[in-house]
Formats: sequence, structure tokens, C-alpha cells
Amino acid sequence: MRVSIWLLIAVLLLPAAASSEVTVGAFSQAPADGSVPAGWRLAKLPGVAPTRFRLGEGGAVTAVRLDADNAAASLFRPLRVDAARTPVLRWRWRVDRLIDGADIRQKDGDDLPARLYVMFDYPLERLPLAERTKIKLARAVAGDLLPAAALCYVWDGRLPAGTTLWNAYTDRVRVVVVRSGPQRIGDWVTEERDVAADFRAAFGEAPPPISGVAIAADTDQTGAVARSWFGDIAFLPHPESGAGQSQGGQP
Repeated sequence: MRVSIWLLIAVLLLPAAASSEVTVGAFSQAPADGSVPAGWRLAKLPGVAPTRFRLGEGGAVTAVRLDADNAAASLFRPLRVDAARTPVLRWRWRVDRLIDGADIRQKDGDDLPARLYVMFDYPLERLPLAERTKIKLARAVAGDLLPAAALCYVWDGRLPAGTTLWNAYTDRVRVVVVRSGPQRIGDWVTEERDVAADFRAAFGEAPPPISGVAIAADTDQTGAVARSWFGDIAFLPHPESGAGQSQGGQP
């Protein structure tokens, strides 16, 4: 009997199975009441009108609706995720309008109808002194949410899908164009990315723990109007095949 008790205790003390899914935003299960999703918080830019975020019905799907009218902001959820155990990010999104005149290669054109950030708890002490100083100064203005390393998955109207580049303002954010152009405008599309592989490709090392996820739409550079939607977001373990690719689909 004693052996069985200790065996049970040992099993209970084992870490969670690597197959566990990490839910980031179960928006489809929330009421479409116009509120900000629970557990998420608004991150605004000083002196810039904020993008509006609310839970609503988008084609019979409850999701977060993003409306930007000469505006910028992100909706951020802090969390702790082991990128080695659950590296596959899956999300659904929909863009209703692209932004004429936007060009994310330039600071004065860095507007997008839909961005999804994955932020990493990258130790500042690994960076050169100049980089550490720049990040600390930027955090003094933008807040402590500013990461030392991040991936940014976007729906762009100009650059082809598969393009990767550094953010126009910092080389600590790697932008990945997941979808481009008007072909699926107004459609719900499901995407998957292997964030661990994308981090290695961008920064040349294994990823530290994920510290947060943010969704955003911004039009403050072009003064345009944009609307997009984000559906459910989750991290999953690496499947036997097919991770790291984008997959289009309908709800």
C-alpha cells in the first residue's frame, strides 16, 4: 500500500504533459457584449488616439473587433508560456480593409490593419550596453510592456506573404508577413506559426519563455481607417508535421 501511495504522489508531481494546449484568448466562448476581453489590457501610445477594441459578432463568430481611425494601440495579455513545449501559435483573424499608402519598411508608413505580437522574456543583460540603454529609454516612454525581443505576425497589403524584416523602429522586433493582399479580405482565416523556429531564424538562438501576446491595428502614420477581427488564439505542442506554415480556412 505504501508503494502505491508514493507512486501516486510521484505521478501528481510530474510536470504537465507537453501535449497541453495553452489558451491565450477563447473569444468565441465570450459574450459579444462590447467589452474588452477578461485578462487583456490596453496599451496606448502617448499623444495618439487609441484603436478601439471590443468583443462583437463578426460573421456569426464572437471575436475581438479592432477599429483604427488615425489611431494606434494594442491589446495585451501577459502570460508565461514555454516555447519549447508549446511552440505552435494558432489563431484566426479577418481583415475588412487594407490601408492605402502604408509601407511597413518605412517609419512614416508603418501602419497595419492587423498585427499579432509574441513577446519574449529576453534578459537585458544579454544585449550590448547601447541596446540596453535604448530599450530602457523606450520603456520610460512606452511602458514596461515593451519587450527586448518579439515576433510580429502581420497581414500586409504590399509585401508578399513570407517576407520577414525588422520593424521600422527597432531591430528587436522581427516582422513576419503571414498574409498579404486583398484575396481573402472579409474572410476568416486560420493561421499557424512555429514561434520557436521563427525566433531562431530572427535572433539566432533558442527562444526564452514567452511573456505575452498582443493584438493591434494602427493607422496613425497614414491617417487611414482600418477594421480587423481576431478570433481564438492558443499555443499548441509541435505536431508531427506541418508546423510553421500558414493555413487558410473558414470557420
